[in-house]
Amino acid sequence: MEIVKRTESGTSTERDTWYMLGGVALVVVGAGMILSHPTVRRYVEKSPIGSVIGNIIPDVERYFKLRAM
Repeated sequence: MEIVKRTESGTSTERDTWYMLGGVALVVVGAGMILSHPTVRRYVEKSPIGSVIGNIIPDVERYFKLRAM
């Protein structure tokens, strides 16, 4: 018994996985393009999320410096 239905271009789960990964890549690229704009960056820095991220970044930098030793 075949569990996965085959199509002309491979199995349907493979195609669905590729579509999902492509969508995630587009979201990441789109968010990067939006956040690279100076006005948007200022708004994010003033928001509560921006302050949390701003507080976390020095800790992450310190972690990478310790790991590089």
